[in-house]
Amino acid sequence: MGDLRDIRSAASVRRAAASGVPTETDAPAGPGTPTELVLEARPAAARAARHWVMRTVADAGVHGSSNQVIELLAGEIVANAVVHGPVDGEIRVRVVVLEDEVRVFVSDESTVRPSVQHALPTDPGGRGMSLVAALSTAWGVEQRGPGGKTVWFSVGPDAD
Repeated sequence: MGDLRDIRSAASVRRAAASGVPTETDAPAGPGTPTELVLEARPAAARAARHWVMRTVADAGVHGSSNQVIELLAGEIVANAVVHGPVDGEIRVRVVVLEDEVRVFVSDESTVRPSVQHALPTDPGGRGMSLVAALSTAWGVEQRGPGGKTVWFSVGPDAD
């Protein structure tokens, strides 16, 4: 995967418009700078985050199955933030590409910690964190004071 990368124009800070669609600002990331997307907690947020993460890591030189795994897991965590977090809250997605892994951080305004569930085949949901646990090299949750949490995961080159 190479060293910490400058993710250039696709790595610009993006802000969510009222529609929940990310928009570009003139704040390109420099080398070693995490790239961030800010979205409103609405149903379209998971899709927007998946596409943004996929483009961001591809622009940093991460392709193939690693890119697909990162896209999938980011979408699952953002979907959890939408479903379990406050209505119309804010979700922040941050991507850091390191020499030997990609780290994704999803912050929301809920203090409820996600957990790995063992869903039955007939259950309509409950598989997101199981996917994160199975496909990431590491994951965790950090409380952000009284107003939220950050769920993070890492994917290494062995996902290829």
